[in-house]
Amino acid sequence: MIEIGYTNKMQVLRQSDNGIYLNGEDLGEILMPKRYVTPDMKVGSEVDAFVYTDSEDRLVAITDVPVAHVGQFAWLECVQTSKVGAFLDWGLEKDLLLPFSEQKDKPSVGRRYFVYIYLDQNTNRIVCSQKLNKFLSPRDPEYYHGEKVEIFIHQRTELGFKVIVDNAHWGMIYNSEMFRPVHSGEYTYGYVNKIREDDMRIDVMLEKSSAKLVDSTEEIIYKKLQDNRGYLPYSDKSSPDDIQRVFGISKKVFKKAIGGLYKQHLIVIEEGGIKLAK
Repeated sequence: MIEIGYTNKMQVLRQSDNGIYLNGEDLGEILMPKRYVTPDMKVGSEVDAFVYTDSEDRLVAITDVPVAHVGQFAWLECVQTSKVGAFLDWGLEKDLLLPFSEQKDKPSVGRRYFVYIYLDQNTNRIVCSQKLNKFLSPRDPEYYHGEKVEIFIHQRTELGFKVIVDNAHWGMIYNSEMFRPVHSGEYTYGYVNKIREDDMRIDVMLEKSSAKLVDSTEEIIYKKLQDNRGYLPYSDKSSPDDIQRVFGISKKVFKKAIGGLYKQHLIVIEEGGIKLAK
């Protein structure tokens, strides 16, 4: 099924002076303008193309990919305001409309706004809304501790970062769980810590509880030591940023892992690093 607002795999049906026409199935033939066509796009071949409406409200297929597609949240910059609403830059030639009816406050050019991207069923136009709550699930969240989830980073608060979990529920990453930098508008993964019964929001961790990571992390550190002639210039004195960059884990997990290796008499911990025990 070919869907508006998504990247679809489509077959080339015919060529024309204006470009190529792709099989849009129930949507009919869809033009890919000439500027997007490459020599390998022959009749019968398949093309990955994003489908949306152009400035004249005609369905077109393009090879460009937007920052986010229909059904996702995004953090986008306002590039223009007009009598029909505001227009946001989402990475395509045609900017994304934020209608007046979907605004929470008056957008200003140059500022970024959190929006949800959706397809207006009446016009087949892709638009967006600042009224995020109406696009979240009305059901209570059902997750188990440690379950992996997709998170959209919303905005920083005094407590940490407000997030949207699986495009469906509000959540929070507390400052105490911020083991690596994140930024507004980022899609990433996290792990469920617990669901707060007072408001059914989800407390999220950026990594699983350290106890579950230690065993595998010990193996990684030990292998790195073997690959580096038995020495690594990292210890419990190293900065969290260095630990994250080299090992991809928090300093808390790193300290537990090298502590475990030390107790097994596999390594020696020095002031400036760790080395294999003889």
